[in-house]
Amino acid sequence: MLHKLIQILLLGIFLAVSCSEPNSTVSSAEQVLFAEHIAPIIHQNCTKCHNPNGAAPFSLVSYDDIAPKAKLIAYVTEKRLMPPWPADPSYTHFANETYLTDEQIMLIKRWSEEGCLAGDTAALVQPEIVEKTWSKTKPDLIVKIPEPIKVPGNNSDLFLVVKVPFELPKDTIIRAIEFVPGNKRLVHHVNTHIVQFEPNKKRSLHEGKYLVNQDQTKSTQIHKELGLLNDDGSYAPMTPSVSNYLPGAQFSFYPDEIGGFRIGKKNAFYLNDMHFGPSAIEQKDSSYYKIYYGTKEPKRPVKEFQIGTLGLAPVEPALVVPANEMKTFHIKFNVPSDISIVNIVPHMHLIGKRFWAYAIKPSGDTIRLIRINDWDFRWQYFYMPKTMLKIPRGSTIYVEGDFDNRASNPNNPFSPPRVIAEREGSMKTTDEMFQLILSYVSYQKGDEFISLE
Repeated sequence: MLHKLIQILLLGIFLAVSCSEPNSTVSSAEQVLFAEHIAPIIHQNCTKCHNPNGAAPFSLVSYDDIAPKAKLIAYVTEKRLMPPWPADPSYTHFANETYLTDEQIMLIKRWSEEGCLAGDTAALVQPEIVEKTWSKTKPDLIVKIPEPIKVPGNNSDLFLVVKVPFELPKDTIIRAIEFVPGNKRLVHHVNTHIVQFEPNKKRSLHEGKYLVNQDQTKSTQIHKELGLLNDDGSYAPMTPSVSNYLPGAQFSFYPDEIGGFRIGKKNAFYLNDMHFGPSAIEQKDSSYYKIYYGTKEPKRPVKEFQIGTLGLAPVEPALVVPANEMKTFHIKFNVPSDISIVNIVPHMHLIGKRFWAYAIKPSGDTIRLIRINDWDFRWQYFYMPKTMLKIPRGSTIYVEGDFDNRASNPNNPFSPPRVIAEREGSMKTTDEMFQLILSYVSYQKGDEFISLE
C-alpha cells in the first residue's frame, strides 16, 4: 500500500514548498505536535496544492487529512523525492525557493515516529485555501479556450497548437497574463504568444480552426489552418512568450515599471505548444487566461532569448545520443550588451541527467546561474533570482548538459535503448532538446538591488 501511495505521489503531486522555516527548531526533550509544529509547515508549503480543488491527488488541510499519511510524508521528504525542487540550493538561491530544510524534514520524521500527536488543534486557524497567494488580485479579464479540448485515452503525449481569440473595447496596457490549466493533472506545459491584428486587416477572429495537432500538421500550414493570417494573407505582428506554464511553475508579477505591453482591440493568444501528458482514459481540458491591466505605459519591457535547440547558439556537438551511452553537450553564447536577468528556464527532455549554466565576465569572474544535479522532466520551473541579476556586455554564458541513454536510466522512453536526438525542433518527449531560456531587461544602474521576491 505504501509503495502504491508513493507512486501516486510521485506522478501526480504538485507540492510547492517555500523556504520559510516555521517552528523548525524543537529540542529533543519537547514533543513534536501537529498544531504547534507540523501544521504551519504543511499549511504554508503544501495545502495550496493539496486541497479539494488543487492539483494534488489528496488533501493536506486538517489533522485528519495529514496524520494518516504521516509515514508517507516522512518517507518522501527524507528521501527528497518530495518536494520537487530540482535546482541545487548549494549553488544558487532563487526567489520563493521550494525545498525543505534538513530541520523541517527531521521534524516531520520525529512527529511520525512519536505517534502523530495532535496538540491544541482547537486553537489552530484553518488556512485559507487558495491556489496561489496572488489569486487575491482580481483579474481584469478572463479569456477561455473556445471549446473544451479532448485528450484521448491512448497513453500517448498530445501536442497541440491552439488559437484563443479575444477582443477589447480599446487599446489596453497589459501588466501580466496568467495561464490557468483546467485539468491540472494533464496539462504539462504551454508556451503562449499573442497575435495582434489591425482592425482594418482582419474582419473575423473566428475564421479557421481553434486547434491543430502539432504532429500531424506541417509547420508552414499552421497559421493558415488556424486563421491567424491577415485577410490579405500577410502575417500579423506577434509578441512572444506573454505567458508560459510548466508543472510546478509559479506565476508572479514583475516589479513596477518592468514588463507589460500595449495591445490593440483584436487579438488572439497563440499557444504554439500545448502539451498534454499521457492519459489512460479520455479526458477534457478547459484552460483559460487571467489578464491583468496596467495603469502606466511600460517603461522596461521584458525580452527573451534562448540558446541551444532552436536558439541563438547551437548545441555542440550535435545533439545525438547513441543507444547505451552517456554523453555531454555544451552551449556557448557571448552577451552583446548589459542585461539584467529576471527569469532562468533550463529545458531538457526525458534522458537529461544534469544541467549546469554560468557566465564568465570579461574580468574573469563567474556569475552562477543554475545547476540541476538530477534532472527530472516532470518538474520544470521558471527560476527567478532573488534580485535582478546583471550580466555585463562581453560576458560568455556556458551551459553543460549530461544525457543518459542507457537501459539503467528509468526515464529512458525506449526498451531496449535506441538513438535519441534533437529532430528539427521536435518537442516530443521521446526526442531531445537542450535549451537555456533567459528573460531579461536592458540593464540600468541599481538593478542588482531590485528584489524579485
